[in-house]
Amino acid sequence: MSSFFLPSGQGYVLRLQVSPGASRTEVVGLQGDRLKVRVAAAPEKGKANKKLLDFLAKRLDLPKKAVRLAGGGQSREKVVEVLDLSPDLAARLQNLLPR
Repeated sequence: MSSFFLPSGQGYVLRLQVSPGASRTEVVGLQGDRLKVRVAAAPEKGKANKKLLDFLAKRLDLPKKAVRLAGGGQSREKVVEVLDLSPDLAARLQNLLPR
């Protein structure tokens, strides 16, 4: 299992390093024990957080309500909860990493 996600009672907890204001939203790779994600939205009025959550939900093929910000709303270091108990979710999370 990769170091950026940990199982929880309701799914997984992700540790992210987020860079807002990028030209496009994409996963860059690992930065320490965090998944580094560039977000194509400004860090104002929650726009970057919303874009991040929408991106993760789409990449993980989950409904938007299954991905929520659990910490770091005003920080580049964020904690996101993925509320899904699908048996293949760990593999989908691992596939977020660029090849």
